[in-house]
Amino acid sequence: MRNRNSWLVVIVLLIIFSLWIDLSKNVVIYNPFNNTPIVDRSVDVKLGLDLRGGLQALLEADVPADTTITAEELNNAKNILQNRANALGVSEITMQTAGDRRIVAEFPGVTNPEEVVATLKQTALLEFVDMGTTPIPAGTTIKTDFGVTSPAAPADPAATPTDPAAAPVETVYHTVMTGAGLQTASVTRSSAGAYQIAFVLKSDASGTFAEYTTSHTKQILAIVLDKIVISTPTIESPITSGNGVITGKFTQDEAQTLAVQLRSGALPIPIKVVESRTVGATLGEESIRKSVLAGIIGLSVVVLFMAFNYQLPGLIADLALICYALFSLMLFKMIPVTLTLPGIAGFILSVGMAVDANVLIFERLKEELRAGRNLRQAIDLAWSRAWPSIRDSNTSTLITCAILFIFGNTFGASMVKGFSVTLALGVLLSLFTAIIVTRTFLHTVLDRIKLTDHPRWFGL
Repeated sequence: MRNRNSWLVVIVLLIIFSLWIDLSKNVVIYNPFNNTPIVDRSVDVKLGLDLRGGLQALLEADVPADTTITAEELNNAKNILQNRANALGVSEITMQTAGDRRIVAEFPGVTNPEEVVATLKQTALLEFVDMGTTPIPAGTTIKTDFGVTSPAAPADPAATPTDPAAAPVETVYHTVMTGAGLQTASVTRSSAGAYQIAFVLKSDASGTFAEYTTSHTKQILAIVLDKIVISTPTIESPITSGNGVITGKFTQDEAQTLAVQLRSGALPIPIKVVESRTVGATLGEESIRKSVLAGIIGLSVVVLFMAFNYQLPGLIADLALICYALFSLMLFKMIPVTLTLPGIAGFILSVGMAVDANVLIFERLKEELRAGRNLRQAIDLAWSRAWPSIRDSNTSTLITCAILFIFGNTFGASMVKGFSVTLALGVLLSLFTAIIVTRTFLHTVLDRIKLTDHPRWFGL
């Protein structure tokens, strides 16, 4: 009894919290001592590209076809590009790898697709380039030998780019290392108080960097971002520990900007935009309204069926089903889940899974009551004997969801992925409502009723 009362308190608190989240677009929680917000986040429903329209872009590794790209490199590139797009203030971005060389990017609700595409084309490829002894001004665009489709022998690093009008041959500088070898970079100050950038290399890049800096002391190792020179520091001494500093006449803002470029610009592979297109909302508000109406009609039919077929237990199950709907929407908004039409279909399908569990329990309940059990015994036996079937059916559904999720994630099929996510969340919540909510409600109400006085209340 004590355990059941505890679960009843938990369920009531969950209902209150779910109503708060479901009816809110933004949640703010204040510190009671100084009245400052400690939580301030949007919990508005997030709609996918098919419901809202926006931009879809296909990105591809800009390296020769025979170059091997690891899954880690592609995933790191995806994360960096997503951070760059987030800097534009574009919300609800979806990026996922497709195959072993491509990334599918979706930007629901984008109103400035040109700016987003321009940002994506700035692939943030960071290179440490051998520049010999002659510096080139920051902001100069150069050509390097990294990522070129047709390999060309790098020119003498001591040479400077010539005027294109005077000579058609452009200097190709040698890339010693890319940003993939950089672990972190931060602004520090020297003993004299000058701003500098301290950096740490990954272990696999330390050896290459040590060897190069040992043999090229007093030469320039330029820092190049997207083929544009951003700094031309001189190697003052060999860097063999994997740690080093970039010195120069930096202001605080300049040093901070360079450190940010080093961190966020460490793209492991060059990326190009293969295709981009503006997508109109194929469904729009009218279709969303129809989908919601269909969901309400379907839920209403289920509620009426349960109440008619199982009488009082059916009404209790209907209450649990309403709780399930509240919990689901709360979870979708809190995670958050970006809803597409297939995602909505997955949620509606999960409602059927929730009802299926209750049907199994109530049919067993009728059998136990006909066998002469009292209500308390019948409820516990009905649940325990229906549980294996509920467990196995839901487990098989979750396995299917996992397969669909892997497929959608591997091939960039975001709608398949959305369907699997909402269906899986719905199945897990349906298990919670069947195991905890419905059972708790049944005991709370039915333990106080004498079966012999009201047999028709139980469909007997």
